[in-house]
Amino acid sequence: MVREDTNHGEGSISNSILIILIDLEFELLTYHKSYLYPPQAGVRGLEKMEANKDNLHLYNTRLQPFANALRKRMTKAEACLWKFALRASQLKGYPFRRQRPVLNYITDFMCKDLMLIIEVDGITHQDEKVIANDKRRQADLENAGFTVLRFTDNQVLKSMTGVIAELEEWIENYEASKGHPPTPASGG
Repeated sequence: MVREDTNHGEGSISNSILIILIDLEFELLTYHKSYLYPPQAGVRGLEKMEANKDNLHLYNTRLQPFANALRKRMTKAEACLWKFALRASQLKGYPFRRQRPVLNYITDFMCKDLMLIIEVDGITHQDEKVIANDKRRQADLENAGFTVLRFTDNQVLKSMTGVIAELEEWIENYEASKGHPPTPASGG
């Protein structure tokens, strides 16, 4: 997981080092067996886990400190999407959470009511290794019952109205497929 540093002002080098250290720690945690939740797929005797309110949508408490750190250091595109589209139930009344630990991952944004995860991908997501990790991550999240929508930094920063329109269309299709709109929960 590599985060782009959008702060090019004073202290950006120390901020970049902090981000790299957080990313290294996160990678170590991912491979440390005691931090895996749920246990890795393919382990004998384990069944597919579906995210639901009974299991807190597969919330991973062990990743909470890393999620808090990432929440404080969102990329410019993440911050814009949060501020102008997702914060305070702005998107059709649905509450979203930012930097939400799910399974072994920290998702950019998640709506429990819609079982929707939104990822904002920067330039680092064009690397082959990162693309492979994104595919595995998306498959794991989809197997848990989530839908994952991806947008690039460029889409968010240069066409926010297009991104919002695409999200609203997805929500309308979701509501129509359920036969009636689900009532957004207050507080997410």
